[in-house]
Amino acid sequence: MNSANDNPARNTKVMNRFDLTSRLIAKLKNEEAVIGGIGNTNFDLWAAGHRPQNFYMLGSMGLAFPIALGVALAQPDRRVFALEGDGSLLMQLGSLTTIATLAPKNLTMVVMDNGIYQITGAQPTPAAAVADIVAIAVASGLANSTWAADEDDFERLIEQSISAAGPTLIGVRIDDKPGTGTTRRDPVQIREHFMHGMGVREPL
Repeated sequence: MNSANDNPARNTKVMNRFDLTSRLIAKLKNEEAVIGGIGNTNFDLWAAGHRPQNFYMLGSMGLAFPIALGVALAQPDRRVFALEGDGSLLMQLGSLTTIATLAPKNLTMVVMDNGIYQITGAQPTPAAAVADIVAIAVASGLANSTWAADEDDFERLIEQSISAAGPTLIGVRIDDKPGTGTTRRDPVQIREHFMHGMGVREPL
């Protein structure tokens, strides 16, 4: 029987969310969509490089992956990246089995795992000490799921996911540094800019 100490994530480097997000944004060349989950995940996405193809989720936990799934299915020729915190993913674990079933080949998911609900007071998540998010994803049917060992490995996995034959999930251990910047909290503007970035609406 495995113990919490057997969790592969414990053997990976603790990295920085903003640095990883910046590395991802630097690789985007073809108007790829990027969906940021609530809180620090989308604060860092905004600061790393605000673009019309970015969508910033406000107020509801766990919706980055479901929204990204919808975009990936609606626009199968566009690469879609989703950035989500571990606490938020725990609110919507069922989305993993739905994504595995529908299997969009153009979807890459990144789980930023620091084991805490950071913006509400750094309370530990229920799964922090005992669960392996990547193993949960694999058991949900997302076979192409793995922990990034360090920053170079993260970049390699991102590049590899672009030509993958199915959805990819990358787990990264991150520190507890606060988000960089703050997303402009205007849901209508966020929606309209994103729809323009997706080519389905004229700019305001």
